[in-house]
Amino acid sequence: MQQSFLEYVLDDLQKKNVPIGSCIYVLPSKRSGTFLKKHISNQFNKNIFSPEIISIEDFVAQIAGITTAPTIDLLLELYGVYLNSAVEVHDDFLTFLKWGQTLLQDFNEIDRYLIPAKDILNYLSAIKELNHWSLKKDKTNLVENYLLFWNHLESLYSKFSENLLAKQKGYQGLVYRTAVDKLEGYKQNTTNKPIIFIGFNALNTAESNIIQSFLEQSDNHIYWDIDSCFLNDPVHDAGLFIRNYKQEWSYYRTRNILGVHNSYSSKKSISVTGVPKSISQAKYVGKILQDIHSSSNNGIQNTALVLADESLLDPILQVIPSAIHEVNITMGLPLNKTVLYSFFLSFLELSISRTKKGWFYKDALKFITNPYSITVSSSEKNNPANVIAKDIKERNWIYLTPSNLSNYSSSSYLDAIFPNKSPSPLQWIENSLSLVQMLKDIFQQENNVMELEYLYRFYTLFNQLKQHVSTLDFITDLKSIKSFFKQLASTEALDFIGEPLSGLQIMGMLESRNLDFETVILTSVNEGILPSGKSNNSFIPFDIKREYGLPTYKEKDAIYTYHFYRLIQRAKNVYLVYNTETDVLEGGEKSRLISQLLTDESISDCITHTIASPEVKINPLPTETIVKTPLLLQNIKKVAGSGFSPTSLSNYIRNPIEFYKKNILKIRDLDEVEENIAANTFGTIVHDSLEQLYQPLIGQILNLEHLTSLDSEIPKVVKIHFEKNLSGIDITKGKFLLVYSVIVKYLHNFINKEKEQLSKHEIKILKLEEKYEIALNVPGLDFPIKLKGTLDRVDEVDGVIRIVDYKTGRVEPRNVKITEWEELISNYDKSKAFQLLCYSYMYSKKHGLHNHLQAGIYSFKNLNQGFLSFSFNGNTITTETLKTFETSLHQLIHEICNPDIPFVEKEI
Repeated sequence: MQQSFLEYVLDDLQKKNVPIGSCIYVLPSKRSGTFLKKHISNQFNKNIFSPEIISIEDFVAQIAGITTAPTIDLLLELYGVYLNSAVEVHDDFLTFLKWGQTLLQDFNEIDRYLIPAKDILNYLSAIKELNHWSLKKDKTNLVENYLLFWNHLESLYSKFSENLLAKQKGYQGLVYRTAVDKLEGYKQNTTNKPIIFIGFNALNTAESNIIQSFLEQSDNHIYWDIDSCFLNDPVHDAGLFIRNYKQEWSYYRTRNILGVHNSYSSKKSISVTGVPKSISQAKYVGKILQDIHSSSNNGIQNTALVLADESLLDPILQVIPSAIHEVNITMGLPLNKTVLYSFFLSFLELSISRTKKGWFYKDALKFITNPYSITVSSSEKNNPANVIAKDIKERNWIYLTPSNLSNYSSSSYLDAIFPNKSPSPLQWIENSLSLVQMLKDIFQQENNVMELEYLYRFYTLFNQLKQHVSTLDFITDLKSIKSFFKQLASTEALDFIGEPLSGLQIMGMLESRNLDFETVILTSVNEGILPSGKSNNSFIPFDIKREYGLPTYKEKDAIYTYHFYRLIQRAKNVYLVYNTETDVLEGGEKSRLISQLLTDESISDCITHTIASPEVKINPLPTETIVKTPLLLQNIKKVAGSGFSPTSLSNYIRNPIEFYKKNILKIRDLDEVEENIAANTFGTIVHDSLEQLYQPLIGQILNLEHLTSLDSEIPKVVKIHFEKNLSGIDITKGKFLLVYSVIVKYLHNFINKEKEQLSKHEIKILKLEEKYEIALNVPGLDFPIKLKGTLDRVDEVDGVIRIVDYKTGRVEPRNVKITEWEELISNYDKSKAFQLLCYSYMYSKKHGLHNHLQAGIYSFKNLNQGFLSFSFNGNTITTETLKTFETSLHQLIHEICNPDIPFVEKEI
């Protein structure tokens, strides 16, 4: 491998007779300092004390004499100043967090670029005055308060800075501005060790002034890592900032730029590959790593995996080949990317969602089915989480109430997650710490070191929260805690321990500064990620930023461009991977940087562009076939002996596999809470309500007085059966009130339809919800077979027996009419006709058939069509009809029981 940038710097210093062991090295980040120490040690044959190697941020803080405060502390301080400002109506802390971070970022930029705060903030206030949205001559109180905030922005900034400086703390920009003010005093009081600035690119005004001030001393030097190809190109963004420094710094009037090289045009292999979606990128990277490790004598040495999108870290860790034993991860894993974070977040959401009714079942199930919740619950007697989840589904609890929970024996787990009263922020934190302790006890017994590390970080986080909440009086509700908790979890990270100088190096873009690798793999090279594109995380408009020299998205794009080209310029093997599927949340199309590379004639011979995708084999799914084994035949005989129902036989007509699963294996649908009423429950309520209403009238001839009395009873009866079938729901409001009203309306319409019938016919109720069970003698089958079913209603209309089936779904007249007997047991569309014939057949077997009878359906969804009567070629049900049907029924059952005919799947 050719000489690295850091090695070049040390060699050049030695040529200048600079004592490299006695210098102060200032770098863009701490990461490259480890590699610099390694290269310095290689220059000496004896032991020496390590020279001072420091990041620019720590160097500036050293000059300023103040430390950079954590973001959370800064936001709390800013909110305190805001509450004491002259704004009449103040936002609560939850609302403040939504805009406070942006304001803090603007203050930071103003100070880093040494803009007079009074000028720019008053300018911004004047623009807001021009842009406010009120069209009325007299401003409303809302507009007045809005403008008052902007008018006092300069005083807010001043008071905020003053408070921080009094505590010897500051945000980065304030530290930088303070350092510039104290620079001369610092220079006079420090040693005369040479200061070497290495590998910078985009400097803010404060950094630029500080570095130029030190460069006035001849012993101090600055080295830029820039290829002449980019420096000499007047429009290439990779050299934008360094070209500007070369032209604007007085230092370069008599000196040349140090660090210019010609590495980009050296021989290299660049592979550009488009891969669909993020997980596929991770898997493709795993393949690249496997190929590199198996084909190289040195394995994976001198290889960097750079993640432009750092959220890919977790899937990347899952695909690293097991043969690679040395991996160093520079970036930390943010706590908000862990499963434990989702556990505590769902616990917080569960606590927030509590109402007077109790805990909403979805929030309760989400929490108690979390892996960590299952772990805690499983360690307790009777596993309360499992029991509660089962009861919620079986008892249809829309809300989990304290009275529901009183049925379970008390446990520390239940006491923590379902307290008697809604917890205060401090109480919620204490409950979370209790859960941490429960998990700690479990993982200590299992000796699960990784989980214990996660727990320790959250234990620290909750103690931070506790400290802040206990000293602040404006965090009074759990919603504010939620924003606070999410903010803390996003800034804290779980650090990895590895060997920083060998093996595979996994890092983000910024960690790659000053470092050179022989092989570079760069992922997520998409617009919106690399470069990050336009972002509007600022209150300062674009034109004001340009006016005052603040960086805009154009400068930020140039920063990403520099990092991208610097990363690949010395590498021999470069793998660039991008997502081919544009997604607003995960970046857009392939990056312009890739397009720029593909059109660069100087490297056209060494670059390839391909699209990779997972191998997809489309094999036609074989039709599912279940051969009737002796055991299966035994089960079929058992079902036949207990009785085939018309519905089960219809299932077979529809799809034999469905019949096999539902009626032979008894596989039922998963029990779920009916937040929206299920179709079968809707039908059950209608059937049960009609049975209760008409029960007193069995054996009587209906009259208008009967029906009028039934009409008035409908609301009360429907309510009874709602409570019976759906315990725990409220029919006085919301979606269940609508469903209740629909059922009541259906029954009123049915009674009205019955009244119309009475004006023309005499109706006598004979049976309601009567169960039938008859034995069948199927030729060729020598075991007991039964047909069973429940007839919704049997009545007599003008002396003719009528079998009535209620359907809450839509049924059309064509569904109950047949023209050919073959379609009855082959076409599921005729299943309603088949069921009606089954009911008629059972009735005739039990009561006999002297002449003819009618069988039909009342469909509540199209009740205006009246009674939908079965007919075969226009004729009602006769003895001949039932004999023909009996032949078809025997044929169907014989097919089901025939050992030589397997259950074969039908396309539905």
